Parts: sequence; C-alpha cells; structure tokens
Amino acid sequence: MRKLLLQNLWRLPLTIPAPAPSGQALAELGAKVDQAARQRLGRSLAIREVDAGSCNGCELEIHALNNAFYDLERFGFHFVASPRHADVLLVTGPVTTNMREALERTYAAAPDPKWVVAIGDCGRDGGVFAKSYACAGGVAEVIPVDLHIPGCPPAPMQLLEGLLALLQVN
Repeated sequence: MRKLLLQNLWRLPLTIPAPAPSGQALAELGAKVDQAARQRLGRSLAIREVDAGSCNGCELEIHALNNAFYDLERFGFHFVASPRHADVLLVTGPVTTNMREALERTYAAAPDPKWVVAIGDCGRDGGVFAKSYACAGGVAEVIPVDLHIPGCPPAPMQLLEGLLALLQVN
C-alpha cells in the first residue's frame, strides 16, 4: 500500500487542462443573445431550470453559466425560482415516472408564450436510461419541446448558442 501511495505522489496528473474559450467569442455571442432577447421580448429572458431526473452533469454546466467567467446575467438572462415568472424552461435528464406529473405542472404554471429546451442526450430521448422501468422517456414525450441542445453534457458555450438559436427562430 505504501509503495502505491509513493508512486502516485511522484507521478504527474494524467488529466490535461481544458481549452480556454475565447473571451471575444463569448462577448460577441452574449451580445447577440441579449439583443435577440430584448428584440423578441422587450426585456431580459427569465429561465427556470427543471431537473427531471438527471445525473446532474447538465446542471453543473448550467450552473457554470452563472460563474464569474460566463456571467449569464450580463447578457440579460436570469434564473427565476418560480415557473410563473419564466419565459424558458430548461429541462435536464430523462423524465422519470416520479417527475412526470411535476414536469407537467411546471409546464402548465409557466405563462404563455413559453419555450421548452431539452438539455443533453438524456433530455432528447432518455439517453442511457431510456429503457429503464423508472424512465418515462425524453422530455418531448411529456411536454412539447421547442429546442434540443445535444451533448453529454453540453458545454456552456453550446447552451448559450442554443438559447440564441431559440430566440432567433421562434
């Protein structure tokens, strides 16, 4: 045991650093998103995130949007605690049978016009959990979905690009 511990102390980590996203590209993307939201809604975009039974990988990337690097608030987005104040529902994970009714109620509580974005591969079709007895399937099998953002999990830049596409198309 001691030998293994000493070997691991002298070795360098096997991980490599993540590539740094371009600050200029992020600023340009954020400006486009903010302009589209204000043009479409006349105000900033309110987002309600709903975990329908995920592994929390997508939630970590969504929460990264609020960190000091991405700072989603500067682009005119903000997360709200109630679906009654939301313009967009970000739904992550496959919909479990226990969360099906809660997701339907959340969708019904959100005012019109509302958009639903299914995040990740699990949100699209259930992902690796699709054939589970506890899984009701992807988000589109429970509520209407306007946009899917693929990935396992999608990167924060992909999430911003997806929100921009949602504002420009709808």
